[in-house]
Amino acid sequence: MTLPAGAAWAEALRQDALNRLLAMGLPQGRDEYWRWTRPDTLNADAPKLATVFVAKEAPVFSGIDRLKIVFVDGVFDAEASDALDGENLEIMRLSDALSADIHWVKDAYGVQEKKAQTPVERPFATLNTAFATDGVVIRATGKVAKPVSLIYLHRNETSDAILHHVIRVEEGAELTVLENGPAAARFNKVMEVEVADKAAFHHVRAQGRDHERRAVTHIFGTVGQEALFKSFTMTANGVLTRNEVVLDIQGDDSMAHVAGAALGDGDFHHDDTVFITHDAERCESRQVFKKVLRNGAKGVFQGKILVKAGAQKTDGYQISQGLLLDGDSQFLAKPELEIYADDVACSHGSTVGAIDEDALFYLRSRGVPTAEATDLLTLAFLAEAIEEIEDEAIAEDILHRLEGWLTRRRAG
Repeated sequence: MTLPAGAAWAEALRQDALNRLLAMGLPQGRDEYWRWTRPDTLNADAPKLATVFVAKEAPVFSGIDRLKIVFVDGVFDAEASDALDGENLEIMRLSDALSADIHWVKDAYGVQEKKAQTPVERPFATLNTAFATDGVVIRATGKVAKPVSLIYLHRNETSDAILHHVIRVEEGAELTVLENGPAAARFNKVMEVEVADKAAFHHVRAQGRDHERRAVTHIFGTVGQEALFKSFTMTANGVLTRNEVVLDIQGDDSMAHVAGAALGDGDFHHDDTVFITHDAERCESRQVFKKVLRNGAKGVFQGKILVKAGAQKTDGYQISQGLLLDGDSQFLAKPELEIYADDVACSHGSTVGAIDEDALFYLRSRGVPTAEATDLLTLAFLAEAIEEIEDEAIAEDILHRLEGWLTRRRAG
């Protein structure tokens, strides 16, 4: 296998990743963390064809003032992108950073990905570290006024994209990163995020539109003292999506929230796999995942909270819920708590069910048609996840997209 060229240190990191990949192998259906999500199409030598869908509505986040960075089938598009700079902000293409003899990314690229291979192997992330040639390297040195918006366009029906982003939010800084777009027929993405002491990182992602796309994504994050990490993902459509999030809370008095809302219809498989480690005192974590499924759609949630010895006063909360709009859909969940401290407040819950008939009857008795009443109750079900978005304008945009998806499905 020929690895991408770069500076000597980058080539050494890539070779290490390739060696690790060859040792572990790609995931198989019998692997514990892949037993509910078939990895065969992700493992295949070439991606399956994914029809490019032309949307009539404007893309998500269009009305938000942001710094746009555009990738077309996994390749940076300079002409469609804004200038890669801003106040309190340093941005560079990954390929340029990995070709530099001296750059801060030398101590960051692939580091969190490698650490996250224990206790669960994540081969697609290792493959990404070895072979990714595009992406961005972002460093926030203060409060960044505009969100950085990563836009993934899909134009080739057989595109096979690999992107790797490295983000560092320095002490006291604050950064918001938006992501949207179908990206490619098959998409492998890694985002490594370091949130320093008293810093804040906000991440909002919208996956969807092109239904036949397949994606495996990874977010690896470390959270410093009195720091904040928040990530929300909305997913609508997509024949196969697996989103992995691995967070390591390393500093006292910090917060890490991960949330998601998924809407699936028909040939739809969506998997959220989350692992949050508490390794500091008085920290808070939240995992809030809601999936609405119909016409045989399938949702998966695998979430774990690990509280290490000494991580006293931990507050860990995990909820995963599936709303089935018919009898053919399926929601599978594996919530886990592993606790080695004695002064903690940790809880997890997982439920699956249908629309509340009493609530539906109440709305219908007041003149709301059945289909519209079902949509209202569906949005109410998703509300807890959407509330994890702090920016009201972004949250409103996400809610509008969810309403639009439901309306289109109701119209057939």
